[in-house]
Order: sequence, then structure tokens, then C-alpha cells
Amino acid sequence: MSTHVIVGSGPIGSSIARQLVERGDRVRMVTRSGGGPEHPLVERVAADASDARRLTELTQDAATLFNCANPRYTEWEKLWFPLNDAMIAAAKAAGAVYVLTGNLYVYGPQPGGHMTENSPMAAVGRKGKVRIKMWRDALASGVRTVEVRGSDYLGAGAVGVFSSALLPAINSGRAAWVPGDADLPHSFTYTGDQARTMIALAHDERAWGRAWHTPTNPAVTIRSLADRYCDLVGKPRLTIHKLPRFVMRTAGLVNPMARELAEMDYQFYAPFHLDSSLTERTFGLQPTPLEVGIRETADDARAIAERRM
Repeated sequence: MSTHVIVGSGPIGSSIARQLVERGDRVRMVTRSGGGPEHPLVERVAADASDARRLTELTQDAATLFNCANPRYTEWEKLWFPLNDAMIAAAKAAGAVYVLTGNLYVYGPQPGGHMTENSPMAAVGRKGKVRIKMWRDALASGVRTVEVRGSDYLGAGAVGVFSSALLPAINSGRAAWVPGDADLPHSFTYTGDQARTMIALAHDERAWGRAWHTPTNPAVTIRSLADRYCDLVGKPRLTIHKLPRFVMRTAGLVNPMARELAEMDYQFYAPFHLDSSLTERTFGLQPTPLEVGIRETADDARAIAERRM
């Protein structure tokens, strides 16, 4: 029975925890609030993961340290580096494998919107540059490390364009305004696949020292995804309007979150394809059918609505 430390109890961290305890491993979840799934094999600890000394104490018996943290989106440059540095130090002291939850920000806009693991890390935005430095710092540290990069998430608790722009409109029966072109292909990664891939690659020596893409289904349009969701839950198909690009950029002059979102809007005004074929071939992994992520998202939305009643 191995022990694994997970920093962060969001949809990825919680999914990793559930999958690990299902196979009989122990999990120690570290969050500021002490949250996480309730299970006899899950120890939930309230701690500041950017405190390297404290995190090292909590990681001393761990085989793996999973970085599933999610700092405030408007403060990445301030918050991410102390967190990453502390996790690197803790993994090094324990001799643990350090596994990062990655994204596609590092690539920036790519020709044709097509991204493989060999695409250049050409981010021009601040958040992409933060992620590049985090990955390079992990590589330079000497720890055994791997990063698993996914696209927009689908699944219970997932935060992305679907949950923020489409789901509220579907639930209220009104039209949706999407900050992008709803008829362009866009990749969506199932949170369960993100967690499963991070677990699978953590102790496979072939994975160390490289970034890999989470097995992800072929890109679909945002409109078609909304249609499939509405058909599943028995609601009328959604009317979707394209939000002019200048709107979010103008709002960003006074609103910090709008400014951060505008920086990343290239993902939605052009095709956005995650190519996971290398991961699939190398490790024999396949993406879960898209309908599973859609149904899980719907079940989660229904459960939230019932709790509010």
C-alpha cells in the first residue's frame, strides 16, 4: 500500500484521490480548508502548500506528489511560483515523483490550432509564461517529474467555457453569449481521464522528464456540445450568440477577471485541437467517450440544483 500526497481538492485532485483509494492506496490531501473526498483511506490536512517546510513534513512518506492546486486566476504570477517551488522541494526531500496537472497555455496560439507534445512552448501571455517556468523549474530540479496537459474540462465540478457560459443559460432557458466562435472545433478533456492519466504516468519511467497530453476525444464545436447536452437532459437546444471580441477586452480595462480571460481568448476564436495520439500509442490509453463526461456534468448540475431546493 503506497501513500500519495495530493495538493488541491478540485475535480482533478478529488478524482485522483478516489481512483487511488479504489485500488487500496492511501491518500493525504493538502488544502487550505482541509477539504477533499470523505474516505477511510483519505487523510485531509489543512495547510498552506506554499510553506515548503510544512509540505515536506506532510510528504516525507509519499511515493507521489500530485500538483492539483488551483490558485486564484487573477494572481497566478504571485501565487504559483511559491507553490511550485514548495512542491518541488517536498518531492525532492521525499524522493517522490512530482506530477503536475498541466494545460495548453504553454503553447500559445499555434498554426491551425493543432497542438502535440512537440509543439513549441510559444506562449505570449503572462499565464502561459507562468506555466512554462513552472515546468522548466521542475525539470531543472532533478526530481522525477511528469506533466499531463489537458484541454477545457468536462465532468463533475469542471470549470471551463461549458460550465461558465453554456450551463447557466441552459438551466435558465435563456440564450447564451459565448466569448468565442461556437462553430469552431474545440477540444474538451474529461476530468476522469486527466486523473487516470496522471496516475498511470506517475511511476512509468517512460513518462518522466516529459510533458504528455491527456487522451482526449476529437474536437467538437461548442454548439454541438451544447446540443448533445440539451438532448441528454431533455431541454430545448440552446440559442448561442457570439460575444464580440472587443467586449471582454474592453471590460478588462476595469475588471481583473475579464482581463485574464481576454488574454486567453485566442482559444475560442480559432480552432483548438489537442492531439493526444502519442500518449495513446505509448501507454495504451484511450479517451472516455464524450457522452460520459456530458452525463457526469449533467448529473452534477442536477445534484447541485437539488441541494439548493
